[in-house]
Amino acid sequence: MTDLSDAPTAEIVPAIGRGAAYRVLARKYRPRTFAELIGQEALVRTLTNAISSGRIAHAFMLTGVRGVGKTTTARIIARALNCIGPDGSGGPTITPCGQCDPCRAIAEDRHVDILEIDAASHTGVDDVRELTDGVRYSPVSARYKVYIIDEVHMLSKAAWNALLKTLEEPPAHVKFVFATTEIRKVPVTVLSRCQRFDLRRVPSPVLVEHFTRIAGLEGVTLEGDAVALIARAADGSVRDGLSLLDQGIALGGATVTAEQVRDMLGLADRARVIELFEAAMTARPKDALDTMADLHRSGADPLVVLQDLLDFTHFLTRFKVVPETAEDPATPEAERVRGGELAKKLSMPVLTRAWQILLKGIGEVQQAPVPQHAAEMVIVRLAYAADLPPPGDLVKKLQEQMQGGGSAPGGGVGGGGGGGPRAQGWTPRVTQGNAALASRPMAAATSPEAATLADPKDFRALVKLFADQREGILNGYLYSGVHLVRFEPGRLEIRPKGHVEANLAGRLGARLTEWTGRRWIVTISGAPGEPTLAEQDNAAEAAKYAEAAAHPLVQAVMRTFPGAKLAEVRDLGANSDAGVADGGADDDFNGDIPPDLMDDEGDF
Repeated sequence: MTDLSDAPTAEIVPAIGRGAAYRVLARKYRPRTFAELIGQEALVRTLTNAISSGRIAHAFMLTGVRGVGKTTTARIIARALNCIGPDGSGGPTITPCGQCDPCRAIAEDRHVDILEIDAASHTGVDDVRELTDGVRYSPVSARYKVYIIDEVHMLSKAAWNALLKTLEEPPAHVKFVFATTEIRKVPVTVLSRCQRFDLRRVPSPVLVEHFTRIAGLEGVTLEGDAVALIARAADGSVRDGLSLLDQGIALGGATVTAEQVRDMLGLADRARVIELFEAAMTARPKDALDTMADLHRSGADPLVVLQDLLDFTHFLTRFKVVPETAEDPATPEAERVRGGELAKKLSMPVLTRAWQILLKGIGEVQQAPVPQHAAEMVIVRLAYAADLPPPGDLVKKLQEQMQGGGSAPGGGVGGGGGGGPRAQGWTPRVTQGNAALASRPMAAATSPEAATLADPKDFRALVKLFADQREGILNGYLYSGVHLVRFEPGRLEIRPKGHVEANLAGRLGARLTEWTGRRWIVTISGAPGEPTLAEQDNAAEAAKYAEAAAHPLVQAVMRTFPGAKLAEVRDLGANSDAGVADGGADDDFNGDIPPDLMDDEGDF
């Protein structure tokens, strides 16, 4: 046997002891009563009233994101229903005593009548049949037999069907408590048999207060910025936040700083993120790339940096719309001060464009083989786009240049050196085509001189005016779906053929008034009116074909070529000038009768 008397003490007795087992904060500080449950006031109030009045449902469905207290609430419900008080004479209560045998047994997960089942590992119909067989038997020592089924959406369809009848009419001594993160995967036939409670994400201020209190109980000093970072990373989940706090304490020991939390989470310094955003939005791509490189060298994830930029863009947008946003206690001082200055300089179109660029860039970084390179390309794109004018300003500048005045469009924040597009003398190229395209839709709305069109002389000219002004839908409607009742300059009375479009008369009157400068009154009438223009044109075309078909020469051709059809009727008078201009060479009929169509006397 080896003599251990001279061995070092540290090797024989470990620092925490042989039998001790560390309990993580999420388990150590798990709520045991409804009073300790944070962020779920509506659920607590409903269950309090139900237990107080004796209106206790036989099945509860708890849903919400991970770590908000679904399983914890289920265990508290089990304790509340089975608590008998310190003297053993109590009934269901909203404040379990924690001293009686049922309370202690449930807290220690050893009560025989409280069955907690993981549906992820018991998904089959045989597991549910075993459960339903046990439902028939009365509880051994508790008031109610409580079945807690976690991740219940994992049950198979056959398992759900096997549970439905028992769930609808369970024995009086049985209660079901279901917990799920995927409520949409639960059949509606099950939801209709349960009281549903949606557990909300816990707000960041509540998490900050909760984590600070727990850090104090653990004897740990937690910086304000550090606990704010942990609460933000928790995203409303108490368990996630406590796990991060546990990790931060293991890293920092008695004092947890914001810098340590950033290193632990791979986050970028918020102040540096604001510097990066400001450099990009003032068209200084070189400074922005230098800041991005510094963040990368310090260990910040490129994807997290872009997400922080997106979050800051959202903060600035909210600040412009709702200035009270900056008064939120959870808002860091740097964001409140520097964000307020930037929000005053940046316009809403610029912020919206930055949001779209960053949102698309995050997807590119996720798919890129080298995320840092993709992130830098997004920053460059953001810096160059920040100096471009909004689309509305661009149209105005184009119109000014077409009129011989104005200058190159600019936008963004300040001039900002560093090689932005403005420093390179960027000027839009205006051609005849895009100048006309830019000016036509804006002409009537931007200047009084636009109302220079002459009044239409008749209804057909009015319909053509809509075609010329690119109002294709209204033009087609007036041409084929409207009977003219009365027309005079400034007044139009029509009868639609079928269903009348909403505010048709108002739309027609507004367009005509805008184009001609005269006030037009358009009314809908019930009088028969004239045929539609389409009907008139079709009738005229049919009459023209009938007149041509009745011509003796055409009839002679038809007799000579049986089966021939009259395909087209041309007006030779309308083409006479063109024939002269072409030197008289024309393939059309010139008035002479072909000899083979005449009889012996020269008649046809």
